[in-house]
Amino acid sequence: MKQIEVVAAIIRKGDKIFATQRGYGDFKDWWEFPGGKMEVGETHEEALKREIREELSTEINVDEFLCTVEYDYPKFHLTMHCYICSLQTEALHLNEHEAAKWLSKDELYSVKWLPADADVVNRLVNIES
Repeated sequence: MKQIEVVAAIIRKGDKIFATQRGYGDFKDWWEFPGGKMEVGETHEEALKREIREELSTEINVDEFLCTVEYDYPKFHLTMHCYICSLQTEALHLNEHEAAKWLSKDELYSVKWLPADADVVNRLVNIES
């Protein structure tokens, strides 16, 4: 099975977490944490900062490692390294996603998360309790 390794930013602002909606592919309209594939030679932090610049035209601080999720999608195995992040500036621009929301803990289950991201949401809800 094909292996894909990605990084994901759980961007927090106060008590809210940033979620983005996919605008393409098999999982169009599902929600995810922003991020993406690592390039050869990149650290997790470098990949995360690059991906967020590309996807959201903003700069982040990578504050702390949260978890690594392993998930088998029908066509590939995903390894997703998730980090709690914060914004360096307030400006965000959606370059790849069709929508975005700041969700409180009580609102996290109000969107349809990609399966691997849903694992992260469950973890966030449990550690935030």
